Amino acid sequence: MMESQMMQTVEKVPLKIKKLKNFLGDLPKYQSAGASGFDICAQVREPIVIQPGARAVVPSGLSFEIPLGYEIQCRPRSGLAAKLGVSVLNTPGTIDADYRGEVQVILVNLGQEAVKIVDQERIAQLVLAPVVQAHFIEVMELSETIRGAGGFGSTGR
Repeated sequence: MMESQMMQTVEKVPLKIKKLKNFLGDLPKYQSAGASGFDICAQVREPIVIQPGARAVVPSGLSFEIPLGYEIQCRPRSGLAAKLGVSVLNTPGTIDADYRGEVQVILVNLGQEAVKIVDQERIAQLVLAPVVQAHFIEVMELSETIRGAGGFGSTGR
């Protein structure tokens, strides 16, 4: 599928973004026509050094007005993970529609060497996703399945 055809089939949902006082640079953008996530950058005055096994909360300088019925999921960037061992600790992190504070990313260094996060470095990707809430119904019994209560490897390694 050509990129121009791909752009015609992607639904665009309005997402309000507020630049906070610590924000510098450009607003987030999708890096390709078929990308599901848009990158956000570190907004730090001084580099943050994350030692192996350690974590750090990195500010983005942005807040969002997420439409009701949606969430934003915060996910690791594959390049940081593959090259440096840096991931988002609570993957995927959830940003609820009623949250209006600054989006901050909890990065963890799973690598063998210290990693320096510098200002304007792309640190995570955000994905706008639809949300379905459950209507809870208390019951005395649940329907049976072949798997039953088997978990943690019960269907194989």
